[in-house]
Amino acid sequence: MKAESLRDLSLDQLDDELEKLKKEQFNLRFQAASGQLENTSRVRAVRRDIARVKTVARSKRVGGAQSASKE
Repeated sequence: MKAESLRDLSLDQLDDELEKLKKEQFNLRFQAASGQLENTSRVRAVRRDIARVKTVARSKRVGGAQSASKE
């Protein structure tokens, strides 16, 4: 997932994406604990995607607050 494509999403869509990624992360951790995880690199990729979504959402929230305070 690219940050460029995330910037096009609304805050609600970003929150939904974050929730989906956190569920996937939970499932991956569960699979790793039970020894069923095949693609171990997916854990790292999901963790980084979560960070990307949080970063973009934060910048949108801060950017929205700054533009509202300037008016």
